[in-house]
Amino acid sequence: MQVHIRPFEARDLDSVVELSLRAWVPVYESFAKVLGPEVFQRQYPDWRASQRSEVEDACTGGKAHVWVAEAEAKVAGFVAVVLEPDGGAGAVELLAVDPECQGRDVGTTLTEFATTWMKEAGVALVSIWTGGDPGHAPARRTYEKAGYTALPLVRYYKAL
Repeated sequence: MQVHIRPFEARDLDSVVELSLRAWVPVYESFAKVLGPEVFQRQYPDWRASQRSEVEDACTGGKAHVWVAEAEAKVAGFVAVVLEPDGGAGAVELLAVDPECQGRDVGTTLTEFATTWMKEAGVALVSIWTGGDPGHAPARRTYEKAGYTALPLVRYYKAL
């Protein structure tokens, strides 16, 4: 599959939001299993609405630099990058690949593109955050393949 990266355009918003929601179903299913139904419902009462809002804000809020991956004449994924005000650090804030295109190096291409773009922008340190749950295993593989080093973190939850 040939992947072309280009800047996000307003016409891409619906495609990016919809592919993101489809891509994150396994992640939230994993969260539900790990956290249990009570904690999951309290933490993520409507994950689709909150993710939709987060993606829309990243794409249109002006803080992030956003690109889409096109493959076979359709939007196959996207990446949103945020630079720190001093320009010395940057972060991949969001990255999603349409489930139909996963396992075909779209995520790797987006990760490498964002990393190269930040390096060319003068960034000295880049971060990508992801989960340690089973639903995020493909993301971890992608980031490690791109040379990122994981720092294991643990976040605990308890319903009261």
